[in-house]
Amino acid sequence: MKWKPIFWGGLISLACTTGGVAQDDMSQVEIETIPVAENIYMLVGSGGNIGLCIGEDAVFMIDDQFAPLSGKIMAAIRELSPAPLKVLLNTHWHYDHTGGNENFGEAGATIIAQDNVYERMSTEQKTPRSDEITPPSPRAALPIITYANEATVHLCGYTIQAKRVGPAHTDGDTVVHFVEADVYHMGDTYFSGFYPFFDQQSGGDFNGMVANAKDYAAKISASAKIIPGHGPLSTRVDLAKYAEVLEVIRDRFAAAIKDGKSLEEVKAMNLTKDFDEEWGGGFLTPSDFVELAYASLSAR
Repeated sequence: MKWKPIFWGGLISLACTTGGVAQDDMSQVEIETIPVAENIYMLVGSGGNIGLCIGEDAVFMIDDQFAPLSGKIMAAIRELSPAPLKVLLNTHWHYDHTGGNENFGEAGATIIAQDNVYERMSTEQKTPRSDEITPPSPRAALPIITYANEATVHLCGYTIQAKRVGPAHTDGDTVVHFVEADVYHMGDTYFSGFYPFFDQQSGGDFNGMVANAKDYAAKISASAKIIPGHGPLSTRVDLAKYAEVLEVIRDRFAAAIKDGKSLEEVKAMNLTKDFDEEWGGGFLTPSDFVELAYASLSAR
């Protein structure tokens, strides 16, 4: 499969005024089901990657993309199991990961997330990379169980540990670990194969992105499989490379900022030039990423 990253920010102008549901034509989007481990899958469509765990009498899901895709997502689940979707966990608040919450919540799923996800979804927020206002989510879309730092779900034959990390991509990021299978879903703390986006308006922080990537690259096992927020299924080697690239770029920018360089001066220095060909083909252009990184690091 040739990977084409699709990110929430690219659909900002098409967000509706209630619930943040993208209104572009998604009739051509297909949901691809990728096996990860026994009864664990990654679903790829439009928006953030979905994690799925199938049990004998229940289904557990991580994130749910955009509302117009809920029917296709459920159809993909039904290809695997007739069991009900009992638990839906959101890795953070952005609508390419929570857009289907209302549909799945009304269908009976128990939605859980970190405390800050509830706070941001239940109040007006600035839309990432714009001055638009994202209104509060409908009640049925909101998490009904929240946690400050961590939660454990015992379902589908697995111990599923959810741990708050960061601030990194936002101030409410969660990494999920299927313990017995050694599978991780890292949400948007990890963009596999391209420059990441971190939402400074939602408490995101470049240093936090670097720290979290380094932490998990150091502590997960060599055999672990990683579902990224965006990009292809990954391994520790992939995550370690991502962490290394981000750290090198961060250190270059930090040194330039310490020397008093302006954004325009940093752009002229081409500090990401040796990485742009490999890492600059995602949602953020190299120029976008430079602006984002500079804004985060110079705000400290």
